Amino acid sequence: MASAMLLLVLAVVALVSGHVKAFDPNPLQDFCVADPTSKVHENGVACKDPAAVVAEDFLFGGLDKPGGTTSKRFGFTANQVQIPGLNTLGESHVRLDVVPGGIFPVHYHPRAAETALVLEGSVYFGFVSSYPDNKLYAKVLRKGDVFAVPQGLVHFLYNNGSAPATLYASLSSQNPGLVLLGNSLFAGALPDDLVAKTLLTDKHTVETIKANFRRS
Repeated sequence: MASAMLLLVLAVVALVSGHVKAFDPNPLQDFCVADPTSKVHENGVACKDPAAVVAEDFLFGGLDKPGGTTSKRFGFTANQVQIPGLNTLGESHVRLDVVPGGIFPVHYHPRAAETALVLEGSVYFGFVSSYPDNKLYAKVLRKGDVFAVPQGLVHFLYNNGSAPATLYASLSSQNPGLVLLGNSLFAGALPDDLVAKTLLTDKHTVETIKANFRRS
């Protein structure tokens, strides 16, 4: 019970202290609760009638437990915070659980900066600056540590410890985007010879790696 309460308290702290300046357009009203039933197409989600808005539109429960999307290949579970009332506010949040030896593979968010708070365990977390420096900024993070990743930079998370790790991440966009570099190179439609030349290797090596990405 105590650990669950601690997780919830830390998550609230992350919502406040982990929030960074939004890159999305600023809202023009108090709130714009998302209406998923609307057929209106716009840059975002249409607003619910304010007269129909209730307190539950600003609530998400159950984040004290893992859940959501699971990647057995990489060893993580991601539980995205679904709060309709966050629509147009330029932020999104997710709980990540990573098994020992698991990773959130090398990726970037084209539309968002990120801050991550470690709730349990420890992880090796970092990012790489842009070309031509390609400098690595990384630390072993432990419970209570927060790490920031600038918008659009390649970053990663690796649980190289012996215990499960839990993190709470805040991103500065309602739709930050996710580009997994491995998937972009090996799970898409890029020609093998192009990928081989990009990675300074041969087509056979590329074909072998692509086969790994095709496996479930």
